[in-house]
Amino acid sequence: MTSTIIKIRKGLDIKLAGEAEKTLNPIRSRFYGIKPPDFTGLSPRLLVQEGDVVKTGTPVIQDKKQERLVFASPVSGTVKEIRRGEKRLLLEVVIEADGKEDFIDFGKADPKSLTREQIVDKMLKSGVWPVLRQRPFNVVPNPDETPKSIFISAFDTSPLAPDFDFIMEGQGQAFQTGLDALKKLTSGKTFLNIGGDSGVSKIFLEAKGVEINRFSGPHPTGNVSAQIAQLDPLGKGEVIWYLRPQEVMIIGRLFLSGHYDPTRIIALTGSM
Repeated sequence: MTSTIIKIRKGLDIKLAGEAEKTLNPIRSRFYGIKPPDFTGLSPRLLVQEGDVVKTGTPVIQDKKQERLVFASPVSGTVKEIRRGEKRLLLEVVIEADGKEDFIDFGKADPKSLTREQIVDKMLKSGVWPVLRQRPFNVVPNPDETPKSIFISAFDTSPLAPDFDFIMEGQGQAFQTGLDALKKLTSGKTFLNIGGDSGVSKIFLEAKGVEINRFSGPHPTGNVSAQIAQLDPLGKGEVIWYLRPQEVMIIGRLFLSGHYDPTRIIALTGSM
């Protein structure tokens, strides 16, 4: 289902030189970090020690307030360093990759044939759940709550933003599988919002089970808060969950392969 273009007139596009070229250059880092301060409201409990060997998908950090919520290792390797700040605040867990790509197998599954509880359980155990965010407060959502709707902003109006159409090439199956899982998480609508000022990936236009809306206007039109205000404003006590297309694909890859695969494409930009 596609609606008419929603025009937002207030805002400002910041024009900067140095857009990324549409070429891919795979980068393998030696070290990877999980940083609890990046997650608002998290009370981290460390599940590993320095020197521990981990696989991709091994739980590394647990939320003390929601013990089912874990943050998993993005690679296989060894816990190299645990960095703490004042009052022993956990700042970062550094993992040295071994290059073996040794995964924990969480099992393949078709989200269409699973219940909401089964989907939530698989996302929690694998460490995929933290790709979701909640409005208000920008926190990782409580899996025991049901959002009034889910928003996916499939365009970005910020300066030097990555090209989502380029990122999506060849990723249609993972994206649709992720959407199939997300639909089970809410009793309301799943909104897929696309830009209305330029060409849009065929993968977005052919997405099934979502309400597709086109937006037009300057930055911050691409921000999910602006889109929520237009389509499904929050009332007292209500929550909305949101994410970006690459996070949808992370969810999709979990169900297609049975593995936690947090691979992302980023844009290296700037005039220099």
